[in-house]
Amino acid sequence: MLYRKVPKTGDELSILGFGCMRLPAKKSGSGIDEDRAIRQLRYAIDHGVNYLDTAPAYHFGRSEQLLGRALEDGYRNKVRLATKLPPWSVRSREDMDQILDGQLATLKTDHIDYYLLHSLTRESFDHLKKLGVLQFLSQAKKDGRIRYAGFSTHADLPAFKEIVDAYDWTFCQIQYNYLDEKNQAGTEGLEYAHGKNLAVMIMEPLRGGNLGGPVPEEVQKIWDKSPVKRSPAAWAFRWVWDHPEVTVVLSGMNDEANIEENLKTAADAYPRSLTEEELVCISSVRDTYWRLMKVGCTGCRYCMPCPAGVDIPGCFSLYNAHHLFPHDRSAKFQYFGHHGGLMGGVSYAGLCKACGKCEKACPQHLPIRNRLKDVSKEMEGGMRLIIPVLKGGLWCMDKAKKLKGIFIPD
Repeated sequence: MLYRKVPKTGDELSILGFGCMRLPAKKSGSGIDEDRAIRQLRYAIDHGVNYLDTAPAYHFGRSEQLLGRALEDGYRNKVRLATKLPPWSVRSREDMDQILDGQLATLKTDHIDYYLLHSLTRESFDHLKKLGVLQFLSQAKKDGRIRYAGFSTHADLPAFKEIVDAYDWTFCQIQYNYLDEKNQAGTEGLEYAHGKNLAVMIMEPLRGGNLGGPVPEEVQKIWDKSPVKRSPAAWAFRWVWDHPEVTVVLSGMNDEANIEENLKTAADAYPRSLTEEELVCISSVRDTYWRLMKVGCTGCRYCMPCPAGVDIPGCFSLYNAHHLFPHDRSAKFQYFGHHGGLMGGVSYAGLCKACGKCEKACPQHLPIRNRLKDVSKEMEGGMRLIIPVLKGGLWCMDKAKKLKGIFIPD
């Protein structure tokens, strides 16, 4: 296992982190297979993984409970534990302390090493700031309940930079892979955070597992032609680790074979170790994915802001994912979460007023208005009925359970 240092603290973290959002399920499909999950977690720790990431949202709170058990018998002292404050569950300054104290009890620990504000948007961050979240973080660090403060986000680059500059963060967490170089924070955001001396944790290196397979046939043919033989997942991980600005790459490992492969890949994934030939191969795969996409949006965001409030690149990104990876049904749920108002403001395609401003600005000359109609027709069925039910019903359920947060993919 290779390790990289957190710039502000010198803390050494394994380049492979264990993401606990997709823990193995029981054969019945209901709930976590807890014994198997604990075996997997401890095996990874025994083989060098020392960064574990969870959240109240994962598995409806069961992920934190499972980790509390898995880190017994001395394992807590072997790892850095990361969990998150869910903005959608915070209504007051007191909620922040109540949530954190509940997490400490659930995780059976007296401190959280790496504490994140979960999936920040510009709107949710403004909401939290008004309630005193920055003072909360400083106080929690002072009294020892957390060691380091950070945030995760799927926000665009301007919002990401604003959040980076708003507080003395130790780290941040962004989505990054070879398809997302210009999407969300992207490469520019990665370099910006690194330039501010932040550790950068990477989520979705496989885009929810989609870059690991099964991959489109045309993509697989490119991998097969390479003189260097790796699995699609290993290629994707190596590309992310090739960036020296990256500190930890999270993997939602839930299969023993995948854990073994990821550990092997992490044993020699040094920054800037890919050859020019290998980088050309990855670029060819990336270009093939883009050619196969329903909308050729590069995420440049010249079309933004939309007068009607549509997140045009965000909607197109999830629409493309929905078609590129038909075996994965999460894109539509993520669409509801990120654009339907479940995690903040609304920005779905159906808001489009067909003003045409976006098309005048698009360097790709895309028929954006027509494509947004396609997105709305295919991605928004039932959304306006489902979102209020999720926001209202799950809040009541969470209050009753005192486990604040709902399952939202991060």
